[in-house]
Amino acid sequence: MKFSGKNVLITGASKGIGAEIAKNLAANGLKVWINYRSGAKDADALKTAIEAEGGKAAVIGFDATDDQAFVEGFKTIVDADGSLAYLVNNAGITNDKLAMRMKTEEFMQVIDANLKSCFIGSREAIKAMSKARFGAVVNVASIVGETGNAGQSNYAASKGGMIALTKSFAREGAPRNVRFNAVTPGFIATAMTAILSEEVKETYAKNIPLGRFGEAREVAEAIAFLLSDHASYITGETLKINGGLLM
Repeated sequence: MKFSGKNVLITGASKGIGAEIAKNLAANGLKVWINYRSGAKDADALKTAIEAEGGKAAVIGFDATDDQAFVEGFKTIVDADGSLAYLVNNAGITNDKLAMRMKTEEFMQVIDANLKSCFIGSREAIKAMSKARFGAVVNVASIVGETGNAGQSNYAASKGGMIALTKSFAREGAPRNVRFNAVTPGFIATAMTAILSEEVKETYAKNIPLGRFGEAREVAEAIAFLLSDHASYITGETLKINGGLLM
């Protein structure tokens, strides 16, 4: 994979898909800034693992929903490295409940964690990257943002909003050579899906044309492509990573 930039910030990168993204991008030669909100030990362990493989990594802790903290985090990175070339807005949560039973604060908690953090990161990225007339951002949305899902009105709204937000930022960033794209993973094998029974997993898999859950590695590789020079003429797009579930 070919990259013209030197570093990348990944929010919510201490574990799960975020950690896999960090490993992949470090293996491709980028210095990865591993963001976490509460998983300091996981972030430090990931940094150690990346460096053991010859990669470059740094850990930066802040709450991606906190405007001031995110701005200060960007400043820390730019002061340290001189610029920020790439950003992956990966931080997010779920808080599932049927809409009729969902409190407004439960709805807004997910909107803040997923959509608000994506807006703050994208806004700061376009500011920093415009100065260099170069940069790329990938927002990690979800298939649920395209289809909706019972019990996930908050999550669906946040992820659907991320897709629309990506397109708007892509239009603003294009004249400055700053690209914005989104990915929408489907069923991915993570700690969250590991708790499902084998029977439930098989039922879900039957509806997926490729017949299996995806792997975090496959999401990471798609994101690496969208950030890389190989995707230099791609912006404002939503790449589905779902095994054909939503064609």
